[in-house]
Amino acid sequence: MAHLVIWSRRAIDDVDAIAAYIAEDSEAFAASVVRTILEKARRLSDFPLIGRVVPEFDDEALREIFAYSYRIIYEVSGSEVTIAAVIHGKRLLEMAIKP
Repeated sequence: MAHLVIWSRRAIDDVDAIAAYIAEDSEAFAASVVRTILEKARRLSDFPLIGRVVPEFDDEALREIFAYSYRIIYEVSGSEVTIAAVIHGKRLLEMAIKP
């Protein structure tokens, strides 16, 4: 059964910021990174448990997959997968997802 993949406003803003930052040096590479992030997120529809449990939270529903050096943080709830944030792997997760 396919899951519905939902992007949070925060995750969309994260991807926009990533694209803008990378595009300062290379628009082509920025497009490639965004494309990869979107492709990996799309796979979650069929394989929502493919990512590892986020180690900072130790919650089976909160998982992550990687695209380049970015962590795609998502939550699985029933038949929905919500992309919560997309952050650089070197950023502290707690700081990155606080409002």
